[in-house]
Amino acid sequence: MPDANPRVPIGARRRRFVLERPTEEPDGFGGTIRRFVPGPLLWGAIEALGASEKVRGGRADPVETHRVRLAYRPDVTPAMRLAAGPRRFAIRAAADPDGRGRELVCRVEELLAGAEAP
Repeated sequence: MPDANPRVPIGARRRRFVLERPTEEPDGFGGTIRRFVPGPLLWGAIEALGASEKVRGGRADPVETHRVRLAYRPDVTPAMRLAAGPRRFAIRAAADPDGRGRELVCRVEELLAGAEAP
């Protein structure tokens, strides 16, 4: 039976990502401002899964979803995002597909220019 989540060969991980971590600072009015600070540099493979629509501001905007495969890291959470050049990807889910700690598979949503992860 073929493996549903085949591992990506190390040579296929040729896309460079920066893991961005959220930080929250007081805004001076009783609220907070969320910013993302660059973290470690990661190499991975990205695969487009398709597009769907999400209603934002009363209109339907296309939302592209992707799968990103990285070397395993236990500290990746859905609060973080990945940057690849000018593109930003909000991490929606991150899991170790076989439980062996070799690979991390992230389902991500590409953010539009100027959009922040909710």
